[in-house]
Amino acid sequence: MAIALMELAEAAEDDDTFQSLAITGAGSSFSTGFDQNVDYRIVETLSALSKPTIAILNGDATDEGLELALALDLRISLSSAHFALTQLQRAKLPQFGGTQRLPRLIGAAQGLQMIITGEAIDGDDAMRLGLVTYLARNRKELLRITDDLLATIDSRGPLGVRLVKQAVSKGFDMTLEQGIRLEEDLYALLQTTADRAEGFRPFREKRKPLFKGT
Repeated sequence: MAIALMELAEAAEDDDTFQSLAITGAGSSFSTGFDQNVDYRIVETLSALSKPTIAILNGDATDEGLELALALDLRISLSSAHFALTQLQRAKLPQFGGTQRLPRLIGAAQGLQMIITGEAIDGDDAMRLGLVTYLARNRKELLRITDDLLATIDSRGPLGVRLVKQAVSKGFDMTLEQGIRLEEDLYALLQTTADRAEGFRPFREKRKPLFKGT
């Protein structure tokens, strides 16, 4: 499955018909961990996508499963889902970015507490802390929120979305001055595209924009 996900990520990156990539679990949980021999590149391959990535958390995400969800851009969760990193209980450390991404999302103290204690939090606490970005009370609502989010992404200019993701992800580790310069450079780049020109026409012609990613 890890190999299939990496191949899917590569296909999504190279194929302009992909506007985003969403991942969910097949059963009652999103993922409760990886097998011992899973390719270590799986999480970073998904994290490196230039297009928006979404974790649809249809159930618990623990250990490497949570690390995978943390590597994606947005997380939609059931309120009944639980999240935990329990590797220290087995004298192991998170090895797929958990020690870095979790504190960046919820703060150093809260992240350290979750990793040291291994205690689980539910969807409501995850939403309050900023671990998840959307919360659903049941599976029907989970699907509705997912469909609405994907439709919103699809309605945006694909180049603009990718440049925004680049500005946020790269700018996060820059100084404010460097981040603003990056934003200015990306803004100037977008101004030269056909999508930017198309952005003006719908208001005059009273129609929806037809972005082509060029």
